[in-house]
Amino acid sequence: MEVRVVPGASRDEIRIVDDIVQLRVTAPPADGAANAAVIALLAAALDRPRRELTLLRGATARVKLIAIAPG
Repeated sequence: MEVRVVPGASRDEIRIVDDIVQLRVTAPPADGAANAAVIALLAAALDRPRRELTLLRGATARVKLIAIAPG
């Protein structure tokens, strides 16, 4: 799943804008905090454990590719 991330937002939320999944997280884009928040937010929304989601690409970019383990 490809997502666009907005770190430092006023609240955590998931939006779909122009067919793009946009994740807004309150965590800052430093020391991997935003990446961890993205994984946690997606895991909660999908009702899956965090260990089933993996950041494949985009660790330092706003556009990220997340793998979701089959289950």
